[in-house]
Amino acid sequence: MTTLWDRSRQVAVQAILDTAIRLFAEQGYEQTTVAQIAREAGISQRSLFRYFGTKEDLVCGDQEALGELLKQTVEQQPAEVSAWDALRAGLEVILTANHTPERVLELSRLIFDTPSLQARYIEKRLRWQAELVPVIQARLGTGIGIGTGIRPGPAPDPRAKAIVATVFACVDTATELWARHDGRLDLADLYDQCLAAVRGRG
Repeated sequence: MTTLWDRSRQVAVQAILDTAIRLFAEQGYEQTTVAQIAREAGISQRSLFRYFGTKEDLVCGDQEALGELLKQTVEQQPAEVSAWDALRAGLEVILTANHTPERVLELSRLIFDTPSLQARYIEKRLRWQAELVPVIQARLGTGIGIGTGIRPGPAPDPRAKAIVATVFACVDTATELWARHDGRLDLADLYDQCLAAVRGRG
């Protein structure tokens, strides 16, 4: 059940985001200060940091919460769903978890046009990938049982890490193309094309 406090928080977060995105678009991300965003939004910097831990979080979102939502969504997919489709379901959920498609497009363009944000974006993606590998490993089953030649026992199964890395590479490529073309292309179709290419189905 959504409480009055929840609704008030959502309104405040949306107002701050609207202000921040407008300023970023008008004068650039690096040129816009947190103090300016807070002033334009009519709040103190301290209040702004209660909603967003860092300036980057205004664009990249709550990384911990989004990462957990992604992981849970993948874990909750039925057992018969393939690792590829389970990951796709998770990524579809987080893509618009907090924003409309229009806002996602704005934020994506900003990320790909700003080196510091792109670095933060990559850092987040790598952390999410590491957390998803054991989830996908469990879906795939046991390891491949190839000896290391150094110590007894099976080697780690590389399939899970390869699948996760491939899916994220395809998502990032599709998202950048989508953003560069101002959302005129279909994001899901772009992703499917990328995945088909790397899986030899194109």
